[in-house]
This record gives sequence, structure tokens and C-alpha cells, in this order.
Amino acid sequence: QVQLVESGGDLVQAGGSLRLSCEASGPIFSDNTVAWYRQAPGKQREAVAIIFTDGTTNYPRAVKGRGTISKDNAKNTVYLRMNFLKPEDTAIYYCNALSSSGVPLASWGQGTQVTVSS
Repeated sequence: QVQLVESGGDLVQAGGSLRLSCEASGPIFSDNTVAWYRQAPGKQREAVAIIFTDGTTNYPRAVKGRGTISKDNAKNTVYLRMNFLKPEDTAIYYCNALSSSGVPLASWGQGTQVTVSS
């Protein structure tokens, strides 16, 4: 079973930036769609960025224009750059690779905490 390890979360002021990383223990990202998710306290996990195998990316309205997902297949690592952070971005961030039907392929990692102060 591939393991996922997220990192890069931090306490930042509103308007700041972060780059999150997610490293997989095996080559799960290269041939699959990959997504970043976040879960705030009391809320459901939501997708915040997705990158398809052809390199196409997509973002929900809440993140569009502020987030950039990328991946390095050679390093089995996917990144999420978040700019102009807002307090509502505060959450634990996770990544996962997805099957063609959108099912997560790996067990969820521990996530990385992003806290944005106003």
C-alpha cells in the first residue's frame, strides 16, 4: 500500500503564501489524476485542486486564481502553492491519487495543518 506524507503547512498571516508538498512512497502520481483536499473543523473534506494526467488543472471557485497544483513524477511528489491566503483557508490539507472513477487510490496521510490568521 502506497503511503502519502503531506508537509509544508504552517501558521501564516492573511495575504501570505505557502507551498505544500505530498510525497508518495511509490509511483502513484505519474499515471493517475491527483488532487489536493482540505478539511476544516466541523466541515466535510473538499477538493481544492486537481491535476489530470495530461497536465490539465482545475480549481474550485474558492481557490481559483490563488492555488497552483503541480507534480514531479520523478520525485513521486505533488505540490500545492497557495497565495493570498485567507482565514477561511484554515484546514488540514491532504492529497491523493484518484482512479478513473474518482476513488482515492491510497490510504489518506496525516495531512498538513494550514492556519491563516487575520
